[in-house]
Amino acid sequence: MVWVKRDDLTGFATAGNKARSLEFLIGDALAQHCDVLVTGGGAGSNFCAAAAAAARAAGMDCDLVLYGTDPDAGDAGHLHPNLSAARESGAHVQFTGRPDRDEIDGAIAQRGAELAVDGRRPYVMPRGGATAVGAVGFALAFEELSGQLAAAGVDPGVVVVATGSGGTQAGLVAGQAGAAARGARAYPWILGATVSRPPAQILETVTNLSRQCGALLDWPIARAEDVEIVDARGAGFAVPSPPGERARRIAYETEGLILDPVYSAKAFGVVLDLIAEGFRQPIVFWHTGGLPAAIHHMTTTSERSALCPT
Repeated sequence: MVWVKRDDLTGFATAGNKARSLEFLIGDALAQHCDVLVTGGGAGSNFCAAAAAAARAAGMDCDLVLYGTDPDAGDAGHLHPNLSAARESGAHVQFTGRPDRDEIDGAIAQRGAELAVDGRRPYVMPRGGATAVGAVGFALAFEELSGQLAAAGVDPGVVVVATGSGGTQAGLVAGQAGAAARGARAYPWILGATVSRPPAQILETVTNLSRQCGALLDWPIARAEDVEIVDARGAGFAVPSPPGERARRIAYETEGLILDPVYSAKAFGVVLDLIAEGFRQPIVFWHTGGLPAAIHHMTTTSERSALCPT
């Protein structure tokens, strides 16, 4: 049986799971009397759109640095809805003009330094808000999940989550380590489906972030063996994969569950693989969100199909 943790329904600006990290990141920014959030990613970034909305709600400005080039603003119907939402929230958006997304964190830091020189008080966040502070939201979310499963009488064998910048999985691992040390029921396996970075690279990131998060909370530190990653990238980040597309259609056609092609569909493909391989214990699929990206994908896919000759 598959249980779904519906973080896609987290009720803030279609932010999905991003609202959990932003609650603590925004709180930290306000505690430091910052007046502008600075972060970045791609034009379709869920986190950037959510950060812009959160900054607006908190009375702060938001500066976004995005890789690539600015899409044609005259063709607004084809802009990614996350970019449109960020601009609607008043974010200042600048593009690097280059396709290399790995340079974004450096560009974010540079933009923060420029704003500081201008007399602003920037709060600089890496892609996805992947910091120890941001991971706290997911450490507490693990406790939330534990209580929900206990109430339902479910003892899962694995929790599967999409892993991008690493903060979500890191927080869940930190939460699991804390729960285990307190003698609470803990789950044997949190499986990250990496959709962005090579497994070895993101394994190191998640391990370090989980330990930093645990230290911040003064909780027991996760062990290296608590972090497990499986490669779900397919052809690469932001490129739909055949297993992910199959998973997306199965979820939608059987349960009306909407998955985006970049994160949640690829992770749900891992769930289907586990079932096909004979995994028989209950599985928890952590649905991280991505509704705007999912709708955008369905819309553009439908348009492409309509343009194909029959």
